[in-house]
Amino acid sequence: MRINVSAQPGEVDLRPLSARSVVLSLLLGTHPPELPVKALVRVVEPFGVGGSTLRAALSRMVAAGDLRRTDTGYRLSDRLLERQRRQDDAVRPGTRVWEGDWEMVVITATGRGPAERAELRGRLTALRLAELREGVWLRPANLSRVLPENLNEVAQHYTARPGLPERELAAALWPLDAWVATSRALLAHIGRAHGPADRFTAYAAVVRHLLADPVLPPRLLPEGWPGADLRAAYADYQREVIEAVRA
Repeated sequence: MRINVSAQPGEVDLRPLSARSVVLSLLLGTHPPELPVKALVRVVEPFGVGGSTLRAALSRMVAAGDLRRTDTGYRLSDRLLERQRRQDDAVRPGTRVWEGDWEMVVITATGRGPAERAELRGRLTALRLAELREGVWLRPANLSRVLPENLNEVAQHYTARPGLPERELAAALWPLDAWVATSRALLAHIGRAHGPADRFTAYAAVVRHLLADPVLPPRLLPEGWPGADLRAAYADYQREVIEAVRA
């Protein structure tokens, strides 16, 4: 079963700009994830978000548990720190030399309802695993991370050496050609985007697409894989935004 593609091949997944999306994107890309109100007012203004609109959005986000008020401004809630960690990992994934082993996770829990199954699938996908068949997930063991301990409650994990040719298996698990096509469409789109709002929405789409990158070892990737180019483009934009925030 193929997974891990963020849009139809070659399509750019742009989403409407709102005060909430601007604030969250700014804080998710800021370390530590906290900004004073004056900085937020100044930075969101080029996106067409006025001061009163911003303050109303901040109040709603605090009430919803997205943000918490601090002595100096607003900070991401603890609930969203995991989302920031995932985004950081998408932009700068930690990898190690791959020696041919694969991680395999086998679901052992039974009697779970649809919501629990969907939640578990989301967790495994976020770990960049792909489903070979129902209940069997795997990926090359090239990531510098360990699986979370609470996964032991519902699954067992192993180190495996599949019998299929490695490139054939990777192509069966992930829609690599589709990911490449969407990446190239994104690179072309950000090259044409010039206004602050257009660039912001374009780079937000880049981050969502990078979250779907399986981060495979180079020898399993199609020729001309654009992951590095996409990450470099986003890193340049992120530095630009951070400099504007600190100005």
